[in-house]
Amino acid sequence: MRMLAVALAALLTLLGHGDVDAHAGLAQGRGRPTGSLRGRVDIRRSAVVPEPRRPTVSELGTPVARPAPEARRAVVYLETAPIGAFEEDEPPRMRMDQRNETFVPHLLAVAAGTVVDFPNSDTTYHNVFSLSKARRFDLGRYARGKSKAVRFDTPGIVRVFCDIHSHMSAFILVFGHPYFATTDADGRYRIDNVPPGAYNVVAWHEGQTRDTRLVVVPPQGGVVEQDFQVP
Repeated sequence: MRMLAVALAALLTLLGHGDVDAHAGLAQGRGRPTGSLRGRVDIRRSAVVPEPRRPTVSELGTPVARPAPEARRAVVYLETAPIGAFEEDEPPRMRMDQRNETFVPHLLAVAAGTVVDFPNSDTTYHNVFSLSKARRFDLGRYARGKSKAVRFDTPGIVRVFCDIHSHMSAFILVFGHPYFATTDADGRYRIDNVPPGAYNVVAWHEGQTRDTRLVVVPPQGGVVEQDFQVP
């Protein structure tokens, strides 16, 4: 399992450096003091909204409201997991909806072994797929009210698309440890139960943009503040 964490760090380094969604892991040795990392990620660049496809004949006169994806979110994580990071229960089941021809959420961070449901809440068909090395899949076409699921076992970055709607895309980041969090709408994050020690902490934004900072959790634990800036 230790090799898995090393592989994750190497992979994320190679690829580039919503509500607060913090994934807390078990402390290194139960009963010992642990710390929390919290702060804010400031994303400087403007969000780019992809152009929607042309409507079909059946959609003419009934335009679909397509909100901009939550492209201001980021994921903050420990680049290398501390010892004892893998003594965790089965990760909870997660969900990435298809709504108004948009993946919701646009950015999802999960632990390895997580099953993600892809329900279709639109009136049109969708076909969710990915060609990413960490997890290749093609769910085929399915209608409103239907849902299909994928299990993500390999750490890495998975880019998700719809084969029918070319403007739809999303990211799923899969981690081999539980020390990560997705920022909320204000850019804030929190990672709990971090054992004392020095860590490279990374703020990742889609594409190849990231900011890395050295953070020290003191022996007595407590809350450590660390902000990030993504150009």
